[in-house]
This record gives sequence, structure tokens and C-alpha cells, in this order.
Amino acid sequence: MRILGVDPGYAIVGYGVVEARNGAYAPIEYGAVTTRPGEDFGLRLKEIYDGMAELLDTWKPQAASVEKLYFLNNKTTGIGVAEARGVILLALSQAAVPLYEYTPMQVKQAVTGYGKAQKHQVQEMTRKLLRLPGIPKPDDAADALALAICHGQAAGSHLRRVLINRNGGSGGVL
Repeated sequence: MRILGVDPGYAIVGYGVVEARNGAYAPIEYGAVTTRPGEDFGLRLKEIYDGMAELLDTWKPQAASVEKLYFLNNKTTGIGVAEARGVILLALSQAAVPLYEYTPMQVKQAVTGYGKAQKHQVQEMTRKLLRLPGIPKPDDAADALALAICHGQAAGSHLRRVLINRNGGSGGVL
């Protein structure tokens, strides 16, 4: 299964395309869609949308794993990230790519086996699982690859199959 992982943002959108087969993962492509600070926000959202549309057209993923947002302190930044996430979800919907959402804790659990793992532990385990020579850069790309791996782990689980069957084949939040 080809999975696109997406770490939403409005300055940097990390992405990672992974092929998942029988519990093994192979990196296909990873990087970031970036926008320029100070540029009109509407133009930044268009750049994100266009970048996502191009990725979807090029790699044709069978599923997308996107980080579920939560806000602690800075709600102003959170609103911008939510708006960027909206255009990402629009691009996924228009490309008919099923969406699956995971919290940071779920990603940490799936990748490291510990839901409270530190960021560097998740990055190192992502590197090992994908057999990469170094931790992917930028950090947003490493996070996106971890999201793709998380979905690969969940997609093969009994719980995921039960949820998909219960929801009539749709994805949803695990």
C-alpha cells in the first residue's frame, strides 16, 4: 500500500510517501512544501494546495495519514495551521485519497512502541524502519514519514479492519 504522510503547517508542510508491505516499509519520496514568510496568506494556502495536488498526482497514494491538530498555547498560530490543513484535506478529497487522522501520541506509539516517546526517538526509529542513512530533514518530513508508518501499522491491525468495516469502508480517526 502506498501511503502519504502529511505534517500540516503553513510555513512548512512535511510530506513522506512510503510503500508498506507485510510490516516492512520503503521510502519513496519525502520533503516539504514551503511558503515564504510575509507573503499574502491566501497565496501561501494556494502554494500548499498546489504542492499537495502535484504530490498526489505524481505518487497516487492509496491512503493519506495526517496529523490530528490540538492546541495548547498559541491559538493564533493554530488557526493558520488549521487553515493550511483545510487546503490539504481539500486536495486529498479532490484526489479521492482516503484520509486517516492520528494524534501525536498514536504516532509515537505506532513507531516506537511508547506513546510518550521523545521527538528524537521517533525520528531515529523512523530512520531505522525505513533503512535510511540519516534522520530525514527537515524535521517536518521526518514527522510525515512517521505518520505514514503509523498508518501502515494501523492499516494492518485487526482494530483498523473492524473500524473500516463498521464505517462502511471509510477511514476515520483511530
